[in-house]
Amino acid sequence: MIDNFKKAKKILRTSQSKLQVIAVNGCCYGKENQPDKGDYLKYCGQDFWTFISGELDLYTEIITPLGHQAKQRNERFHNEYAKVINRFSADFAGEFCYTDGAIDWRKLLAFNSASCALN
Repeated sequence: MIDNFKKAKKILRTSQSKLQVIAVNGCCYGKENQPDKGDYLKYCGQDFWTFISGELDLYTEIITPLGHQAKQRNERFHNEYAKVINRFSADFAGEFCYTDGAIDWRKLLAFNSASCALN
């Protein structure tokens, strides 16, 4: 990231651009007591949200809707995740397990590590 910041500044300097570039690393949460990192600024939490919006309290105003949306999406994620785990487990059991449910380690190891030349 720092290298990219430096490259961008160099390109703008050599292109005769009149732009003054200040690189900023933004983080949606947290705190940073010393934002000036020399080659760039690092803004976290409230300072970041104020920097991008100009609104001092934006960071608190977005928390409630984000939390509500996150909860809804989290429930959907868990439902879809459970389906994937179930499909994966069924595929794995059908391909690499004996009928009693024990893993056929030889077959699994061959699938994972056997030479392609032998197939």
